[in-house]
Amino acid sequence: MQQPGGSGRSAKGQRTVRPKAHKELTAHVSTDHSAEQFDRLKRERDEALEQLAATSEILRVIRTSPTDVQPVFETIVRNAVSLCGSLFANVFRFDGGLLHWVASHNVGPSYVDLLKAKFPMRPDRSQVAGRVLLTKSVIRLENALTDPDYDQRFPGPMGWRRMLGVPMLREGDPLGVIVVGWAQAGPVPKTQEQLLKTFADQAAIAIENVRLFNETKEALDRQTATSEVLKVISSSPGELEPVFDALLTNATRICAATFGNLFLRDDHLFHAVAVHGEQSYVDHYRRNPEVDLRDNPGIPLDRVVSTKQVIHLADLRTDQSYLNKNDRIVRLVEIAGARGFLLVPMLKAGEVVGAIVIYRQEVQPFYDKQIDLVKNFSVQAVIAIENTRLLKELRERTGELEARSQEVVKLNQQLERRVADQVGEIERMSRLRRFLSPQVADLIIASGMEKQLESHRREITALFCDLRGFTGFSEISDPEDVMSLLRDYHAAIGEIIIKYNGTLEHYAGDGVMVLFNDPIPVLNPALQAVRMALEMRTAIGALIEKWHRLGHEIGFGIGIAHGFATLGTIGFEGRFDYAAIGTVANVASRLCDEAKPGQILISPRVLMAVEDAVTVEPVGDFALKGLHRPIAAYNVLSAVSSKI
Repeated sequence: MQQPGGSGRSAKGQRTVRPKAHKELTAHVSTDHSAEQFDRLKRERDEALEQLAATSEILRVIRTSPTDVQPVFETIVRNAVSLCGSLFANVFRFDGGLLHWVASHNVGPSYVDLLKAKFPMRPDRSQVAGRVLLTKSVIRLENALTDPDYDQRFPGPMGWRRMLGVPMLREGDPLGVIVVGWAQAGPVPKTQEQLLKTFADQAAIAIENVRLFNETKEALDRQTATSEVLKVISSSPGELEPVFDALLTNATRICAATFGNLFLRDDHLFHAVAVHGEQSYVDHYRRNPEVDLRDNPGIPLDRVVSTKQVIHLADLRTDQSYLNKNDRIVRLVEIAGARGFLLVPMLKAGEVVGAIVIYRQEVQPFYDKQIDLVKNFSVQAVIAIENTRLLKELRERTGELEARSQEVVKLNQQLERRVADQVGEIERMSRLRRFLSPQVADLIIASGMEKQLESHRREITALFCDLRGFTGFSEISDPEDVMSLLRDYHAAIGEIIIKYNGTLEHYAGDGVMVLFNDPIPVLNPALQAVRMALEMRTAIGALIEKWHRLGHEIGFGIGIAHGFATLGTIGFEGRFDYAAIGTVANVASRLCDEAKPGQILISPRVLMAVEDAVTVEPVGDFALKGLHRPIAAYNVLSAVSSKI
């Protein structure tokens, strides 16, 4: 007789497993499955930790390299190879026309030589990076050797087959590409594709950060360079050499050029009166300062005499004078290494009196802002020449008419004031345009009404507007989404403020205050403010529709008040703002706080000024912070077409 839980034989003598043994076997299988699942989860956890560490490292490099994106690229390719188990990783930048190789990891010298020979290039299907840019999407290549369009100089000798390319995008525009390659052919795992997308997003953030930093720095550099040149002009009356040197030095520096010349024209001769670059280049022009157009027909200096237009080339080798083998241009290209080329004529009374010419040693166009800077310098050079001519005439008269010495002193002072006035004009226009519409700023400058910006008291209408739900949106949204929304919002209301000649008192985030009747008087400032508010509500309503479709619960409210305030500029030298201080500003702000999405709340004084022009509804009395008594408020529903 068998024992309970034991094993025995069947009727045919076969061994059977009793329930206890069956449970033990099931437990053993279950244990093996759990161990396998545990190992899988552990691997997934370790991979997630590695990816988190990599993304954290990239973010740290972005934070510590605000002016240079290259360390970010090098960190990305290194982590891409490590985490994807790939044979190599590359990063390419796209400048809008050409694709540039900028970083690689785990590649040899022969591969680098191939990349240098291939790039920069226009995007095409011979490379995965080119296909990514053409489609603005992820490209997966399972076997490069069997692809008829792929450049076979690369995969065969280098030993890879499978490739993946991911675009770096900013608002849908391509900034570059990350490419990785594996030795084996086959599909690309989704996890690795998602990881590279994360790296691409981080690279786009780094590029944008550096761009914003460089734009700010470039703007400051341009302003500093302009001030420096004006200072040299004002401090060196009658001396053109330091002015020309300062102009050319700053032009080449700010425009990232390698060398250049400033020429003065005398009929068919151009004289190099300032030279910037390597010593050998400078010495050559000191020995040979003249360019005779009769011996060099068709070169850019010759063409600019007739066209009087800027000549700008990304590569001097594409110029017809180089293709025609002009000896001077060939030497510039093949000996001096000139590639990027910019020539700006110096014009006086419609005639070319000289030219500023700068060169780069890489194939790269000059930006519009850089071209504008050199144009500005060419104008300043002509001013300096004219000032020197006038001063020379002045000195000649001084020698001829010693008895009129006092008159000579006055003329000299006029020259100095002219330069000072030019500097002052630039500073005044820059200061006024920070808070006034362009037409109002021009009117104040033209009429000499700047005393109105000093502290004074006046009856004004104040309008305050902001977005409902913006704080909550900014707390849960990516900084890029917040900045994009603010750009759309400010662009929409900014155009309307300029249209209605409002004075921008200040803006902070989504909050904006606009004044009417100061510094330029307005016949009915309250009506002007309400008209502007109605147009703002319509414009922002369209944006709110768009934001709602994106899932953002955003509203828009406006408050308008009328009364007396003290107004004037506040701040310090180099940074002034225009401010209004008084109850009217507080009431407008508080009404804006109380306004529901889509409401335009106005005070009783505003209603008195516009009641024939709009339809309103009372919304009750509000106890506003800072006011002793409640104030009645009215919501503007619509305009009466015959009145507004």
